Amino acid sequence: MTPAQMAALHALCFTSPRPWSLTEFSDLSSARGVFVVSAAGQGFAMGRAIAGEAELLTLAVHPDARRQGFGAQLLAAYETEALAHQATESFLEVSADNVAALSLYESAGYCESGRRKGYYRHPDGHKTDALVMAKHLMAL
Repeated sequence: MTPAQMAALHALCFTSPRPWSLTEFSDLSSARGVFVVSAAGQGFAMGRAIAGEAELLTLAVHPDARRQGFGAQLLAAYETEALAHQATESFLEVSADNVAALSLYESAGYCESGRRKGYYRHPDGHKTDALVMAKHLMAL
Protein backbone atom coordinates (compact mmCIF):
# COMPACT_ATOMS: atom_id res chain seq x y z
CA MET A 1 0.00 0.00 0.00
CA THR A 2 1.13 3.52 -0.68
CA PRO A 3 1.46 6.11 2.08
CA ALA A 4 -1.65 7.85 0.67
CA GLN A 5 -3.68 4.64 0.82
CA MET A 6 -2.48 3.97 4.36
CA ALA A 7 -3.36 7.50 5.49
CA ALA A 8 -6.85 7.24 3.95
CA LEU A 9 -7.53 3.89 5.60
CA HIS A 10 -6.08 5.05 8.92
CA ALA A 11 -8.49 8.02 8.83
CA LEU A 12 -11.42 5.60 8.44
CA CYS A 13 -10.22 3.44 11.30
CA PHE A 14 -8.96 5.89 13.91
CA THR A 15 -10.76 9.00 15.01
CA SER A 16 -9.34 9.08 18.50
CA PRO A 17 -6.92 10.36 19.42
CA ARG A 18 -6.32 11.18 15.73
CA PRO A 19 -5.43 9.41 12.48
CA TRP A 20 -1.90 9.67 11.12
CA SER A 21 -1.27 12.03 8.23
CA LEU A 22 0.06 11.34 4.75
CA THR A 23 3.29 13.07 5.76
CA GLU A 24 3.68 10.81 8.78
CA PHE A 25 3.15 7.68 6.69
CA SER A 26 5.52 8.95 3.98
CA ASP A 27 8.22 9.75 6.52
CA LEU A 28 7.82 6.43 8.34
CA SER A 29 7.78 4.43 5.11
CA SER A 30 11.26 5.64 4.26
CA ALA A 31 12.70 5.20 7.76
CA ARG A 32 15.27 2.52 8.52
CA GLY A 33 13.84 -0.85 9.50
CA VAL A 34 10.21 0.03 8.71
CA PHE A 35 8.08 -2.45 6.79
CA VAL A 36 4.43 -2.77 5.77
CA VAL A 37 2.29 -5.85 5.22
CA SER A 38 -1.21 -5.75 3.78
CA ALA A 39 -4.21 -8.06 3.46
CA ALA A 40 -6.22 -8.08 0.23
CA GLY A 41 -6.56 -4.31 0.26
CA GLN A 42 -8.62 -4.58 3.46
CA GLY A 43 -5.95 -3.48 5.87
CA PHE A 44 -2.29 -3.10 6.69
CA ALA A 45 0.20 -3.35 9.49
CA MET A 46 3.29 -1.19 9.77
CA GLY A 47 6.21 -2.30 11.85
CA ARG A 48 9.80 -1.43 12.57
CA ALA A 49 12.58 -3.90 13.36
CA ILE A 50 15.93 -2.82 14.73
CA ALA A 51 18.55 -4.60 16.85
CA GLY A 52 16.51 -7.75 17.47
CA GLU A 53 13.33 -5.95 18.49
CA ALA A 54 10.22 -5.23 16.46
CA GLU A 55 7.52 -2.69 17.18
CA LEU A 56 4.06 -2.84 15.68
CA LEU A 57 3.56 0.82 14.84
CA THR A 58 -0.04 0.54 13.67
CA LEU A 59 -2.53 -2.00 12.40
CA ALA A 60 -5.68 -0.94 10.54
CA VAL A 61 -8.53 -2.99 9.08
CA HIS A 62 -11.21 -1.34 6.95
CA PRO A 63 -14.40 -0.98 9.06
CA ASP A 64 -16.39 -3.03 6.50
CA ALA A 65 -13.86 -5.88 6.72
CA ARG A 66 -13.67 -6.27 10.49
CA ARG A 67 -14.43 -9.55 12.26
CA GLN A 68 -13.37 -11.51 9.15
CA GLY A 69 -9.88 -12.52 10.29
CA PHE A 70 -7.92 -9.76 8.55
CA GLY A 71 -6.54 -8.41 11.84
CA ALA A 72 -5.16 -11.82 12.79
CA GLN A 73 -3.73 -12.28 9.28
CA LEU A 74 -2.03 -8.90 9.41
CA LEU A 75 -0.61 -9.54 12.86
CA ALA A 76 0.77 -12.91 11.76
CA ALA A 77 2.27 -11.35 8.60
CA TYR A 78 3.82 -8.58 10.70
CA GLU A 79 5.41 -11.18 13.01
CA THR A 80 6.72 -13.18 10.04
CA GLU A 81 8.28 -10.05 8.56
CA ALA A 82 9.73 -9.10 11.96
CA LEU A 83 11.36 -12.52 12.18
CA ALA A 84 12.75 -12.04 8.66
CA HIS A 85 14.36 -8.85 10.02
CA GLN A 86 15.98 -10.93 12.83
CA ALA A 87 13.65 -9.66 15.56
CA THR A 88 13.11 -12.00 18.50
CA GLU A 89 10.85 -9.74 20.56
CA SER A 90 7.81 -7.76 19.50
CA PHE A 91 6.28 -4.80 21.25
CA LEU A 92 3.20 -2.72 20.65
CA GLU A 93 1.21 -0.01 22.29
CA VAL A 94 -2.59 0.03 22.40
CA SER A 95 -5.23 2.19 24.01
CA ALA A 96 -6.56 0.57 27.17
CA ASP A 97 -10.11 1.17 25.91
CA ASN A 98 -9.60 -0.54 22.52
CA VAL A 99 -11.31 -3.80 23.45
CA ALA A 100 -11.18 -5.33 19.96
CA ALA A 101 -7.45 -4.70 19.57
CA LEU A 102 -6.71 -5.98 23.07
CA SER A 103 -8.59 -9.17 22.31
CA LEU A 104 -6.64 -9.65 19.06
CA TYR A 105 -3.26 -9.09 20.69
CA GLU A 106 -3.99 -11.24 23.72
CA SER A 107 -5.25 -14.09 21.52
CA ALA A 108 -1.95 -13.88 19.59
CA GLY A 109 0.07 -14.26 22.80
CA TYR A 110 0.89 -10.66 23.68
CA CYS A 111 1.03 -9.80 27.38
CA GLU A 112 0.93 -6.44 29.10
CA SER A 113 4.43 -5.33 30.01
CA GLY A 114 3.80 -1.72 30.95
CA ARG A 115 1.31 1.13 31.11
CA ARG A 116 1.60 4.77 30.15
CA LYS A 117 -0.92 6.68 32.24
CA GLY A 118 -3.03 9.20 30.33
CA TYR A 119 -0.96 8.73 27.17
CA TYR A 120 -3.77 9.15 24.62
CA ARG A 121 -5.69 12.44 24.60
CA HIS A 122 -9.09 12.23 22.93
CA PRO A 123 -10.80 15.09 21.07
CA ASP A 124 -13.18 15.64 23.99
CA GLY A 125 -10.19 16.11 26.32
CA HIS A 126 -10.29 12.89 28.30
CA LYS A 127 -7.17 10.77 28.50
CA THR A 128 -6.72 7.02 28.18
CA ASP A 129 -3.81 4.86 29.26
CA ALA A 130 -1.61 3.17 26.69
CA LEU A 131 -0.84 -0.47 27.38
CA VAL A 132 2.56 -1.69 26.28
CA MET A 133 2.37 -5.33 25.24
CA ALA A 134 5.16 -7.74 24.39
CA LYS A 135 5.64 -11.17 22.86
CA HIS A 136 8.64 -13.39 22.26
CA LEU A 137 8.75 -14.27 18.56
CA MET A 138 9.56 -17.81 17.53
CA ALA A 139 10.25 -19.07 14.04
CA LEU A 140 7.72 -21.63 12.81
